[in-house]
Amino acid sequence: MNEMFLLNLLGAAIAAGTPLLLAAQGEMLAERAGVMNLGVEGMMLTGAASGFLVTLATGSHWLGLLAAMLAGGLLSLIHGLISITLRGNQVVSGLTLTILGTGLSSFITRSHIGEALTTKFSDIPLPGLSQIPFLGPILFQQNILVYISFILTLVLYLYLYHTSWGLSHRAVGEDPAAADAAGISVNRIRYIHTFCGGMLAGMAGAYFSLAYAPSWLDNMTGGRGWIALALVIFGMWDPLKLMLGAYIFGGVEALTFRLQTIGVTVSPFFLQMAPYITTVLVLALIVIAKRRGSGMPASLGNPYDRETN
Repeated sequence: MNEMFLLNLLGAAIAAGTPLLLAAQGEMLAERAGVMNLGVEGMMLTGAASGFLVTLATGSHWLGLLAAMLAGGLLSLIHGLISITLRGNQVVSGLTLTILGTGLSSFITRSHIGEALTTKFSDIPLPGLSQIPFLGPILFQQNILVYISFILTLVLYLYLYHTSWGLSHRAVGEDPAAADAAGISVNRIRYIHTFCGGMLAGMAGAYFSLAYAPSWLDNMTGGRGWIALALVIFGMWDPLKLMLGAYIFGGVEALTFRLQTIGVTVSPFFLQMAPYITTVLVLALIVIAKRRGSGMPASLGNPYDRETN
């Protein structure tokens, strides 16, 4: 019984951590280029709503996923226009994006609250791999979005640290003036990665409406966009560390809901607060222990103007 509980818990931690991982990887891409986007929650909700509506209309959850990614990406371009082209305040722009995305998602789905989908991303046990003792049921009996997140993490790690494109990307986040002098288009790098970050946030939102709970509930991401932002700091802007952090937070969420199944009486209010309490505690510890050398891009949040730099 104990082993089965552990397997179920760890498998649930992977499932619950996947949308956090996708959204955090997207934010990490933008921040590595020097763009702080606090609109992750808004992009996730817009992605979740768009994915749900397109799937409902077409019967294809793959088209729904594509719509969700495009919605998140397009919303991120608003932030790009304000923060990159117009060189506005990135914090204010990001918060505005969250308010816009939250309101927009509620508006376009107002007549579908509580409605369920008939098609979704179901769990697909991978032949052979799913039979591996212990690890098989945890890692390889998930839905395809989880498998995509595994591959994405590896690709991003190789891209950032083992390609010339990744070097240019990191250079823009560290010293855009030096990167510009070296012939790198700072604005292009920032726009591309802000857009890609938005697409991943949209994909994270679609995970909720198309896989995790294939239906529509208002504000169904439940503030996880803010946890994703904290995860970027927790993972020190590194894809592999972000993966570890996402599964830790996913494990906290999964554990709080499974304690009741083994007879532990837990207040439902605490269950709702636990992931966010963990976020605050982790961030506090990181600030104390990592005041220097945290891996934060040196130009994060700073607009670049060739004329004044």
